[in-house]
Amino acid sequence: MAMHDGDQNLVFRARGLSKVYGEGPSAVHALRGVDLDIRRGEFVVLLGASGSGKSTLLNILGGLDTATAGSACWTHRGQTHELIGAKDAELTRYRREHVGFVFQFYNLIPSLTARENVSLVTDLCIDPMPPEAALALVGLSNRADHFVSQLSGGEQQRVAIARAIAKRPAVLLGDEPTGALDCATGVLVLQAMEHIHQTLGTTTLVITHNAPIAQMADRVLRLADGRIVEARANPDKRPASALSW
Repeated sequence: MAMHDGDQNLVFRARGLSKVYGEGPSAVHALRGVDLDIRRGEFVVLLGASGSGKSTLLNILGGLDTATAGSACWTHRGQTHELIGAKDAELTRYRREHVGFVFQFYNLIPSLTARENVSLVTDLCIDPMPPEAALALVGLSNRADHFVSQLSGGEQQRVAIARAIAKRPAVLLGDEPTGALDCATGVLVLQAMEHIHQTLGTTTLVITHNAPIAQMADRVLRLADGRIVEARANPDKRPASALSW
């Protein structure tokens, strides 16, 4: 993974980022020349309809996918690392050590307790927080020894967040983290992410199709047809507890 000195306040920089799936007439252009800067400590919400390119963009920034063209870099401790063209081993290390992922579906192991699900990540990290501390940050100290089947959907998603942040990631990426939840439960999950963001200073990017969630962001990016069609600061940022949809 190539690296050079970079702006320490910049976490991500993408230029001309494009992604094409397939070839010929059936090719799908998921991203079309995206330019993007994400600064350290921002809470950014990505809005857009299904197929607009949100998940593809997030997956490239998270090292889960690679671009067809363009550049994407991330900066950590003053060093800028190229994501495009990095070797698989380098991307694996990047994901394991620096990025926390929260998806719509929780991907927990039902036969394990909440604590054990979080421990699966902490056993692989260099400087993890104790599973109990991660669960406390999402308000689940009293559910640590409960099996997944004993937890509600919202509690399971909060375990997934605890698992994601236990590695002390520089970046937390959420792909429709409330998509499978009702509004009241979704707000609890967003409050947990908000608390993590404020407590750990983690740079946070959240994909959603629920426009009201954008009210809790520092900045909102709207995607359509593989392009960022709107980028705006949010002057009236609201706490997650005030949201409804």
